[in-house]
Amino acid sequence: MLKYAIIQLSGRQLKVAIGNKFTLDRLDQEEGKEFNVNEVLMVCDEKSQQIGTPLIEKASVTLNLLSHSRSKKLRVGKFRAKSRYRKVYGHRQPQSTVEVVKINS
Repeated sequence: MLKYAIIQLSGRQLKVAIGNKFTLDRLDQEEGKEFNVNEVLMVCDEKSQQIGTPLIEKASVTLNLLSHSRSKKLRVGKFRAKSRYRKVYGHRQPQSTVEVVKINS
C-alpha cells in the first residue's frame, strides 16, 4: 500500500500519491515551478492514517506544475426549427498538468 493523501485544490478534492500526474483547471503558477498545497484532508500510509477536521495542520503536498495547455475542443450548436437558423462554435478549456513530488505529514 502506497502513501497517499486527499487534498483540496481548485475547488475539487483529489486523491494523490507520489508520482501521480493529473490535469485540472488552469492554475496561477509558472511552468516548471514547485508549489505547496496546505489544504490536506487526509494522509494515509501503511502504518497509520490521519483524518483532518476538516484539515490536517502542518501537513502539505508539494506539486510540480509541468505544463499549461488547453483541452480538446467541444463543439456547441444552436438550432431553431423552421427558420434556417444554425450556429456552431467551439470551446477549449484552459488546463494545467501537475505532478506530485512529496507528501509532508
